[in-house]
Amino acid sequence: MRQLIAALSFAAVPAAAHASDWQIDASHSTAQFSVRHMMVSNVRGEFGKLSGQVQLDDADLTRSKVEATIDATTINTREPKRDAHLRSPDFFDVEKFPTLTFKSTSVKKAGKDKLAVTGDLTMHGVTRPVTLDVQLTQEIKSPFGDVRRGATASGKINRKDFGLNWNKLIEAGGVVVGEEVALTIDVELVKQNLGGKPASR
Repeated sequence: MRQLIAALSFAAVPAAAHASDWQIDASHSTAQFSVRHMMVSNVRGEFGKLSGQVQLDDADLTRSKVEATIDATTINTREPKRDAHLRSPDFFDVEKFPTLTFKSTSVKKAGKDKLAVTGDLTMHGVTRPVTLDVQLTQEIKSPFGDVRRGATASGKINRKDFGLNWNKLIEAGGVVVGEEVALTIDVELVKQNLGGKPASR
């Protein structure tokens, strides 16, 4: 009987027992984007502040969870006037909507160390489902005593789905700013609960 009770108790341990908590290391992470300009070139930019946490279930990655926040006020395309326009009500309207957030709703395997992560992206006060292709690296122990791993997420959105509608027509045809935006997010994750928060390096 004791053996049966022990077996049932072991079976009742939730999958979350295999989960590990990871923090995004903002100093080694970037959120980048690319959008078509004048129908002839791509303008690239990034957001300077990214934070969040990831819960990875090592036994079943589909049980993992992701939450991330991007500071919209830190947008940078290396052109101050353009950045000011992007922060204005024509685009992100950062005084009303200072952050972008992503919260996962499902995680599916898409190959070795590859995931398809679907979640709710909230931008400019609008929430839409978005699926990101995610490539994970293996975890390593750094020379500073902490444990780290990386992830690269990529995907595409239509900015008009989030109410970013500003545009101008080009005399020869087409528009100044493309509607499709390509996203690339590179994060370095630091494993938590290892006896203290490591310093950024």
